[in-house]
Amino acid sequence: MQNFVVAIMPFYGFNVLDALVLNLGAVQRGLGRSAYFRVYEALENRYPGGQVDRFEIPNEEVVGYLGEEVYRKLGEDGLAEVETYVTDKDVIIGRTSPPRFLEEISEFGVVKEKRRESSIKVRKGKPGWVDKVLITEAEGGNRLAKVKVRSEMIPEPGDKFSSKHGQKGVVGAIVPEADMPFTAYGLKPDLILNPHSIPSRMTIGHLLEMLTGKAAALKAEVMDGTPFNEVSIEEVRKILKAYGFRPDGKEVFYDGISGEKIEGEIFTGVIAYRRLYHMVAHKIQARARGPVQILTRQPTEGKEKEGGLRFGEMEGETLIGHGAAILLHEKFLEDADKVVELVCENCGVIAINDKIRNRKYCPICKGSKVYPVEMSYGFKLLLDELKALGIYPKLVLADKV
Repeated sequence: MQNFVVAIMPFYGFNVLDALVLNLGAVQRGLGRSAYFRVYEALENRYPGGQVDRFEIPNEEVVGYLGEEVYRKLGEDGLAEVETYVTDKDVIIGRTSPPRFLEEISEFGVVKEKRRESSIKVRKGKPGWVDKVLITEAEGGNRLAKVKVRSEMIPEPGDKFSSKHGQKGVVGAIVPEADMPFTAYGLKPDLILNPHSIPSRMTIGHLLEMLTGKAAALKAEVMDGTPFNEVSIEEVRKILKAYGFRPDGKEVFYDGISGEKIEGEIFTGVIAYRRLYHMVAHKIQARARGPVQILTRQPTEGKEKEGGLRFGEMEGETLIGHGAAILLHEKFLEDADKVVELVCENCGVIAINDKIRNRKYCPICKGSKVYPVEMSYGFKLLLDELKALGIYPKLVLADKV
């Protein structure tokens, strides 16, 4: 939480609705900057037969070796060095596990254990500096490693800020200091709040805190800025007047871009703002092509799994309402799980394409009158599930339009 100099005024539409405008100069001086901590854990598990996991830098003989570059941030003990910068391409806890199955006996009659890779990597899109490394014991007596990664979060458009009065908003623009509105004294606000945020919500405490904060900053003493304070508004007005400011907290501003005087006085004060947990860096998601689910062959879901944005049934209905048939086809087939399956003309079931024997035939009548049909893999899966229930779904083929 920090004290911000706030001006309540519109700014070229960048703070429309609940958006906020930040001063780039203030951001570069450290305004609203925060640290985000994430702890990664790994355990040296014990397996039947006396085998154990080991914290170490995996060598080239390990199954699933990721390459020398990935392990370059690890120390001799297999854990990341403190204060090294790590990205989502780096391993921070190097670990190898014993093989899942017993290996075959080698030519010398000795079982050569081929260990497998089980290291912990930094989560996608969460780079940072290694803050602390801890090795301790878990409940079962196994070694436990914990690595804390610290990310510096600098305010950017899309991040969320709020005062103590529920006046939350998302940064709409971070404006260069030269373009910010300024007073005759050369004061430039850290944050510009839209005036429409105040009347309907009736957050008078916000206005009182701004006014009291301004008086406290001028007098250089701690004052109670809550609506339930002993300091009366009259006292605050007297302090402001004594220091040459208007008692109502309003000031004349000049446009930083044109230099012209802004019509009307602007209410300005000092108020505590806090940065909220919702940061755009943790939410931004984009995908062109990527992984698909094994069962349905449709794109995966979620940011962590590089997922797509679901274009669901209700979204499809909107395209039907607009008559956008080709776009509907693209979203539900081309961008999802389009597949070409062979269908038997007589039986109407999915045919077999035996690539080894180079044969295409129907599983029921064994005939070779099969034709390619474009469909969604989800539909093919439905047919398979109906067959599993003892229902015979028959596809009737017509000429292709």
